[in-house]
Amino acid sequence: MTQQGRCTIPADESGRILDRLTALEKVISPTDIRQVLEETGRVNSRACKLTHEVMMWIVLAMGIFTNLPIRQVFKQSRRLREFEGTPCRSALCVARQRLGVAPVQRLYERTIRTLATPDTLGAFYHGWHLVAVDGTVLDVPDTPANDAYFGRPTAGKRGAGAFPQLRKLSLVEVGTHVEFAVKVAPCHVSEKALLPDLLPHLKPGMLLLWDRGFFSYNLWKDVISRGVHLLVRVSQSLHLKPIRRLSDGSYLAKLYRNSYDRQKDRKGILVRTIKYTLNDPQRTGHNEEHTLLTDLLDEINYPASDLIPGYHWRWEHELVFDEQKTHQDPQRASKPAHLRSETPEGVFQEVYALSLSHFVIRYFMFQAARASGLDTDNLSFTGCFQILKCRLPECDSRNPQSFQSWYEALLAEISRERIEPRRNRINPRVIKRKMKNWRKKRPEHRHPPALKKTFMESIVMLI
Repeated sequence: MTQQGRCTIPADESGRILDRLTALEKVISPTDIRQVLEETGRVNSRACKLTHEVMMWIVLAMGIFTNLPIRQVFKQSRRLREFEGTPCRSALCVARQRLGVAPVQRLYERTIRTLATPDTLGAFYHGWHLVAVDGTVLDVPDTPANDAYFGRPTAGKRGAGAFPQLRKLSLVEVGTHVEFAVKVAPCHVSEKALLPDLLPHLKPGMLLLWDRGFFSYNLWKDVISRGVHLLVRVSQSLHLKPIRRLSDGSYLAKLYRNSYDRQKDRKGILVRTIKYTLNDPQRTGHNEEHTLLTDLLDEINYPASDLIPGYHWRWEHELVFDEQKTHQDPQRASKPAHLRSETPEGVFQEVYALSLSHFVIRYFMFQAARASGLDTDNLSFTGCFQILKCRLPECDSRNPQSFQSWYEALLAEISRERIEPRRNRINPRVIKRKMKNWRKKRPEHRHPPALKKTFMESIVMLI
């Protein structure tokens, strides 16, 4: 008799069902998966093929084999057995719905962490752990459920946007590109409103970088109360009256909650202001005034000549979004939106699974770079991602020795996937494709009523 709650699909010698995903156990512990399933009440009461544990691995694999439909993801995850069938698409989709969001989110929180140590190249500045916060929007499939939950961006007189969108805000470890905290919400929720939910993930000793859209007196006060330092860009219209000029051209000023507090000089927070411009006509921002604020007040140990280019470390966060949206799971003819899920629950599950899979890739890159004495910026994300997809099915897990040999060979191959040093790049704020001359697709066009006549019945000959 089959044991209750167990998977009825035959396992290999080591007890694994999806034996081509064994390599993921280097990053994601099977024990953790079983624990989060128990914590979230996802325990199968009877034996079946697609248990919650099997589907957790399938959902994670979907974040790596993003170009494959779910049935092919299952095939990619299990070695070929003669005369064995594959679950149909509808069974896999229903099992994925039964799994839900909670266990995937809990696994994300349990698994993802910052990786850098003080000797990690490009991860620290004067002992401060570099992290950045930023947000992006993702198109989700155009279904009534997604539309009702996430909403659409406005497009002025042209009406609502083409697809519903979600807004994702995340914290990223600059030196490793690990996205170690995520918050997802409908597109009309602002990034600044989401940021307080991410602050508990900050640790003392971090140096947080953010762009000018996040600035507020209360957020600044909240961050520094956690023992976290700040280097941020602010609007040039912010009132920052110099208190004392410093030797590097920066000056000390005070932040106030409002104009009345400024008049009374009460509850002010001492900050250091760095104002500069660019004299290169080829660069975006030429002749514009740029303003940085920081609570690193010592201009000798932290000179402006370090902090101005140092603020640009924030762009490593933009590269994380590029890795995820352009390379890990790009739009294509068969998937016009960024994500594939047609319900809000599926969208949330997919976002956490993609971030977990991104962490897997970045973990292997980090280990390969550390073993070779490299900065992870010297490795190609796209190249390493493709290597992982190619080598996963080859993982030999018959015994610990063969598994370790495969793992060491994988890291060695990843360490050779190097890129040239970054160019002195130009990034003008322009887009190539602006508008089309076709009429705008509006709500009445999305779900037209069924046709009442056949094509032949609608033909009228003209004399």
